[in-house]
Amino acid sequence: MNAKRRLVVVGNGMAAGRTIEEILERGGGEMFDITVFGDEPYGNYNRIALSHVLSGEEEESGIFLNDLAWYESNAITLRVPVRIDRIDRFAKLVYGDDGSATPYDVLVIATGSRSFVPPMNGVRRDDGSLLEGVVGFRTLDDTREIVRLAQAHERAVVIGGGLLGLEAARGLQSHGVRVEVLHAMGHLMNMQLDEQGGGILRRSIEAMGIGVRTGALASQVVGDDRVRGVLLKDGTEIPCDLVVLAAGIRANVEFAETSGFTVERAVVVDDRMCSADDPDVFAVGECAQHRGEVYGLVAPIWEQARVLADVLTGAAPDAAYHGSRITTKLKVAGVDVASMGITAPERDDDEFVVFSEPRRGVYKSVIIRDGRLVGATLVGDVNKVSFLIQAFDQGQELPEERVNLLFDLGTPAAEVGVAELSDDAQVCNCNGVSKGTLVKCVADGTKTVSGVMDRTRAGKGCGSCRSLVRQIVEWAAGDDVRNDPAEHYYVPGVPLAKPELMAAIRDLRLYSVSAVFEKLAPGGNHDAKSKMGLTSLLRTMWPDDFVDERDGRYINDRVHANIQRDGTFSVVPQMKGGVTSIEQLRTIADVAEKYRVPMIKLTGGQRIDLLGIPKEDLPKVWADLDMPSGYAYGKSFRTVKTCVGSDFCRFGLGDSTALGVAIETRFQGIESPGKVKMAVSGCPRNCAESLVKDIGVVAVDGGRWEIYVGGAAGAHIRKGDLLVTVDSPEEVLRISGRFLQYYRENAKWLERTYAFVPRIGLDHIRDVVVHDSEGIAADLDARMQETVEGYRDPWKEGREPAVPGQFRPSLPLISLPQVPVRDGSTALGGRAGRSTRHDPRRPLDVEPKTELTIEGAQG
Repeated sequence: MNAKRRLVVVGNGMAAGRTIEEILERGGGEMFDITVFGDEPYGNYNRIALSHVLSGEEEESGIFLNDLAWYESNAITLRVPVRIDRIDRFAKLVYGDDGSATPYDVLVIATGSRSFVPPMNGVRRDDGSLLEGVVGFRTLDDTREIVRLAQAHERAVVIGGGLLGLEAARGLQSHGVRVEVLHAMGHLMNMQLDEQGGGILRRSIEAMGIGVRTGALASQVVGDDRVRGVLLKDGTEIPCDLVVLAAGIRANVEFAETSGFTVERAVVVDDRMCSADDPDVFAVGECAQHRGEVYGLVAPIWEQARVLADVLTGAAPDAAYHGSRITTKLKVAGVDVASMGITAPERDDDEFVVFSEPRRGVYKSVIIRDGRLVGATLVGDVNKVSFLIQAFDQGQELPEERVNLLFDLGTPAAEVGVAELSDDAQVCNCNGVSKGTLVKCVADGTKTVSGVMDRTRAGKGCGSCRSLVRQIVEWAAGDDVRNDPAEHYYVPGVPLAKPELMAAIRDLRLYSVSAVFEKLAPGGNHDAKSKMGLTSLLRTMWPDDFVDERDGRYINDRVHANIQRDGTFSVVPQMKGGVTSIEQLRTIADVAEKYRVPMIKLTGGQRIDLLGIPKEDLPKVWADLDMPSGYAYGKSFRTVKTCVGSDFCRFGLGDSTALGVAIETRFQGIESPGKVKMAVSGCPRNCAESLVKDIGVVAVDGGRWEIYVGGAAGAHIRKGDLLVTVDSPEEVLRISGRFLQYYRENAKWLERTYAFVPRIGLDHIRDVVVHDSEGIAADLDARMQETVEGYRDPWKEGREPAVPGQFRPSLPLISLPQVPVRDGSTALGGRAGRSTRHDPRRPLDVEPKTELTIEGAQG
């Protein structure tokens, strides 16, 4: 008989994941059979990092704390997507919306919270779903939807001027959206900052080009079929196409309330995190109310998880949670902010020391009572935060000259280096990592900063603590601290920088990813994270001899089309230079009609995009089009955008259209570390936006052409640098190709030209590419020519699939109707509920399923 007790965790958010980790660390894997229910079909991920995903700073895969393999390796049964609708605490059963009834001995409720929907007219449809264009900001699916809408629209309103709202606004701005923040209270982040601090923060936010309205109460969402604007209580209407709700959260506890548990703002628990109604039912995180408080920050939730794990495993049966003293240190839309304790004096004898410098966006205040720090607010300059947090947490003695609390003026009592920080001092608020944890990690043998960050997750949230993490690691390791060579590796699984890696591949004549791993990776280990980068590199080095292995490609590269959020694909035929013909247009229209294409859209690169093609139809669509691939997918040369040039434009100085066609013909489909976009403008008026492309060409007086490199106009915005001015289109082709080859051979994996050019230096690139300072220009030209001659249209693969299942129907994601695209579902943060969205960490070309279940170690 199985002596293990049955532990069921309802919810699969951060609180649930951390609680399970703490239980496993205490040997709970030998005590419990663990089953987890969640409403999102993913592993456990860091919700704090969603703002980085929104802004494009972080890939989705980079925010996962525990992927699906972690559950399997720890013999945890993961049931997703299943919503628990009811708990029968007398029969000890939880009932799922899939019809299941699961028994438990111990139950943990960790259902988290969802975005609060303010009481506004018009915000919901008749069926209760949010109006098209209104989105919460709580889940990965919410973030994907915001990105989709931001890419299609120009104006957005964010309701809520707290941390989440400001982060959403900054992320939206990175997509080129005009953003207005509406905050009902008198100043931003009113829960953490006083009025002056909120005012300084507002100036910094507005200086970024984000509109802010405080004291603004939204009363109505305007629009019948979708959002057209927001109406304020004072009658002001703000036109917009997208509304992001970030006005607070509400605990997901309705099912607990209907199941007979005591619920106020959340499930009421005692100091053991046990519910008030059942000794075998516990709650943790944002769905738990302890001594009247519901905590929405990570640090107190981590404390709750530790206490609960101690109680459940018996590691410390008397463990008790007594509440948390809240301190926060984070970046808000790029602005450093820290706060702790009260934000304003509450007694006549409270000391209140303030420094304000609005021009620099700096504000600092401290509140002292009976010689002890009881509150502090820092905006724009948080250099003193380590000392202030320790003084606040431990009630330590303060310097007599209070100004030393705000500045380093040489008074020893006001300075706290990493040596003086206590072991329990919180370093990473986002992931609840203390100094002691970092020091222990170093003592256990990890001597690099990135290694410590990977093992402890410190610095993996908002990133504001990374400099302090580095200081602690360097202090703890002393002379034994090691440089992190992995920072210089081309891919993490092969310990070589790119030049050494390429030399080894050439010397050993390695033509496949597997061969590289066998010869160059430690122990011959096949590292999944390295396969895509190695595939790209090998295809660059061996255009004719490369041995293709399908698992070394992204899904887009495997099927030569761009996957969409509903699991269908978009097909973009090639139109060189944006030029088309009557025959091409007629063919595209016929194909769109034949396959009932849901949406036909003109792209920013002057192409026609056919969206909504099922994977199994891709070969037939390509065959009927009988046009080459337009490369709207993959890390490769994409398109050349052109203006009409000298043939039709009265301002044209050069034939931009013909040159654009020539460039695209030469470089079509060329593999590169990151995608490459080009444009050719026929005059300095720059109608083709050449100055913000990876490579941009502009015609100038005298029949000459300027070549710009390293521009960007997406999530990152950068004006390209003028590389050289040449006298002919032939020189444009030669110099552009040479730069492109130099980039291909020297850039890091996924490094776009806007990062590559500043890193290498424009002067150095010019010396090599234009002046041949290293004597390699002829070799670069020859290797580019070899690549050009090896071009093969990937759509021809549709006639003879590389593998039998290459175009098998893909896993369905979300059913998307035809134009306008809608998604009426609303995901609940951390709440157990049904979804058919896909896990980005698993391959998509598997058999269709509507529920993913991992049964213990069976998978």
